[in-house]
Amino acid sequence: MASDATSGGEDLSTTNLNAYSIARCAFVVAGVSLLGGCQSSAPEPQNMARTSLQTAPADLQLICANAVVAQASGARVLPMSSRQLDATTYAVDVDAGGRKFNCVVDSSGSVKSVQPA
Repeated sequence: MASDATSGGEDLSTTNLNAYSIARCAFVVAGVSLLGGCQSSAPEPQNMARTSLQTAPADLQLICANAVVAQASGARVLPMSSRQLDATTYAVDVDAGGRKFNCVVDSSGSVKSVQPA
């Protein structure tokens, strides 16, 4: 009778497959555990960065960027930040190739001033 290389008549390929499946499951469980630890819940509204500061709408930021183009000497012009000054007026900080400008625009889109910062 030929001797087989397994104990108890079990096929080696099945044994290796079962060990591989167990190792794979352990790896997946460990990965999911690590990912679960990285997730956090959203902060409370009072702990968020923008609770006390209203930014200018995007169209008003672009109007200010366009108003700076004439003074930018061909440099790329980008609105960097903005804030609401009163009920109808916003201040927009604009970068023009490293040069900084402050623009004031009202909610109807009229530029009130553009000054180098």
